Amino acid sequence: MSAEVRDALERFVLRGMAGANAGDAVTRFVTVTKKGELRIGDRVLSPGAGLWVAALGKAAPPMFSALREMVPDRIRGGIAIAPEGHFTAPTIGVTQVEAGHPIPNREGEKAARALLDLAGRIPPDDVLVVLLSGGASSLTTCPAEGLMLEDLQRANQILLNSGAGIAEVNSVRKHCSCFSGGRLAAASGTRMIEVLAVSDVRGDQPEVIGSGPCSADATTFVDALAVVERYELMGEMPARVMAHLESGAEGGMEESLSSTDPRLADVHYQIIARNRDARRAVCTAAEEEGFDAVDLGEILQGESSQIGRRLAALSGSLRVSRPTLLVAGGETVVKVAGKGRGGRNQELALAAAMTWAAEGGGGTAALMAVGTDGRDGPTPAAGAFADHSTVARGRLKGLDASLMLDQNDSYTFFSSIGDEVMTGPTGTNVMDLAVVLVREDVA
Repeated sequence: MSAEVRDALERFVLRGMAGANAGDAVTRFVTVTKKGELRIGDRVLSPGAGLWVAALGKAAPPMFSALREMVPDRIRGGIAIAPEGHFTAPTIGVTQVEAGHPIPNREGEKAARALLDLAGRIPPDDVLVVLLSGGASSLTTCPAEGLMLEDLQRANQILLNSGAGIAEVNSVRKHCSCFSGGRLAAASGTRMIEVLAVSDVRGDQPEVIGSGPCSADATTFVDALAVVERYELMGEMPARVMAHLESGAEGGMEESLSSTDPRLADVHYQIIARNRDARRAVCTAAEEEGFDAVDLGEILQGESSQIGRRLAALSGSLRVSRPTLLVAGGETVVKVAGKGRGGRNQELALAAAMTWAAEGGGGTAALMAVGTDGRDGPTPAAGAFADHSTVARGRLKGLDASLMLDQNDSYTFFSSIGDEVMTGPTGTNVMDLAVVLVREDVA
């Protein structure tokens, strides 16, 4: 497979990321009319209402910058919280905080508590604007009473390594938090809350995105405890976390906010960017270059290596008359058993490469899998490129693909052969993209 193919796939995924750019999405949903009216979605805000901003997540910097550029005179204050390296310029008008992700840290806890305090002091006639994106769960980790940050750091790492899906992980997080599960909205001094969210979860569920700081929560302590039991984590979880969840399951703790809670009555929630936008942009880019493009939808779910094998098998079953791009979105999981460095997209790509290698021959397919936020697991890579020659090229470097997949060491494999994909922060976070190019002749 030529470098030309890799370059094409990288162009397509970058177009996908751009198609779901969070800052651009804000400018589509926030408008100032010729009469000077400020609209957020289909709502016209009161002319005298000031804006207090909570920008939370990996896309917080571009989202806040877009809002401030449109209405600089309306912003009264706020806090923007993002991972280290995501702020490229000062966030004028609000406090800027770099916090821990994917493992929470003290800076994030302090920022979350400061935001709860600030929200409580917002005048009732002003508006709280929440610019929400993936990553907010760990960035705003704020331990519930009786818990400590160290408890939630350990619990978070255990959950991330368990193979649990993001909705399951967040159900536990919400029930150990004084910020998530609608609690930011509950703390607000104004009931007028506008949430603009970039979705990084399947089904675009508000209660799961960023652990739903302004959303009702359909899960309970019983559900959270069931996640821990389902993945057999009882013996690993910190004792205080287990005691907290068990007490809540017995009715000893207040649940997250329900859909009938009056404190959520005037929360207006809009999804402004999602995985579908990225997939559509990829398909458009491919078609512009003369490829056929097929949107497979949000099919990336389940164990990463299994999905990689299935995509490779699918590519081998197709017979196409012209180059065809298969575009898949979603988010797989990894049950970490080894001590290597990797991420779900790199594991997916390595498993696909191993499937192709087992088939032999020159091959007619190639794949690129990336996180749209530019980060794949605890590595600097966004993902990886793979084709039928991947395993053989690794072997020339003394690498055993099967062993490294077992050790969750896919980043070491791909970085050693130069097929990791590096993008840096992308300005969005709408789950993952996997693109598979199927050709008749790739020689």
